[in-house]
Amino acid sequence: MPADIDRELMHPREISGRRILLRRHEPADLEAVRRWYHDPEVARLTRFQIAPVTDEEVRRYFQVRLLSPDSFAYAILIDGGQRLVGTTTFSALDADNGSVMFHITIGEHDAWGLGYGTETTELMLAHAFEKLSLNRVGLSVFAFNTRAIRCYEKVGFRIEGRSREAVWRDGSFWDEVHMGILASEWRSRRASLRGADGTAADVRAAAAATEASA
Repeated sequence: MPADIDRELMHPREISGRRILLRRHEPADLEAVRRWYHDPEVARLTRFQIAPVTDEEVRRYFQVRLLSPDSFAYAILIDGGQRLVGTTTFSALDADNGSVMFHITIGEHDAWGLGYGTETTELMLAHAFEKLSLNRVGLSVFAFNTRAIRCYEKVGFRIEGRSREAVWRDGSFWDEVHMGILASEWRSRRASLRGADGTAADVRAAAAATEASA
């Protein structure tokens, strides 16, 4: 198979869900990403350092981690693909051991708590296990981010450990929680969502089943 075709299968331009469209980032997305990185509440939930970042630092991150064709990153869009609300990525891909780290940021406050993060996570897990043939997807989340933890647990992630008091927020030290899901666990969960007629539930059905979180 030609390398360019194989690359398109492994890292397609778009991944469609029930309410979510994931597409590769475009240069025009930089302005939204810059705004999210300057948002103190987004920083509180996603970054170890909440000190302001410079526009140059955001631009460099955008170019290297989100826009580069070598990065597995997607913009999260709603409203028929018309509105950008966040970004999601895989990092630390270890093909030899079949593992990857998952990241997601819903940057728009009015998009929080509406199930968009859940559906995005479902789509990325399906791609990891079906298309990339990985065995494990891991992530890290701050212990005070209980909404995100509930979302991850509902789509099948399990708490595997924690780095104790690794982050300082709101006048206290908090743990960094490490979570993971295995391909076998993901397939088992998918099987449990089969319809009464025995047909497998797809990503859209799985996302609907867990939409109450994220």
